[in-house]
Amino acid sequence: MRTAIKATKTFSLDKELLAEVKRTKGELSESERVNRLLRFALELEKRAALEREVAGFFSANREDRAERQAFDSASRTPWERE
Repeated sequence: MRTAIKATKTFSLDKELLAEVKRTKGELSESERVNRLLRFALELEKRAALEREVAGFFSANREDRAERQAFDSASRTPWERE
């Protein structure tokens, strides 16, 4: 585990979340459990953003693909006549 620089911050958490952290912390401290959960959530968020970016990239290329297929089809027609 990496060395953490401790910085005291104040956050407001719902009582239900605090109870769930306490219930699931195992042998970790509550702070360590919260840090792991936050890292996991941030990684999930990053992956979701990348997936949206990839989906946007490929959805934009679908239009290009249709245009390319039309061009290829039109290009083949003169060759087929000869």
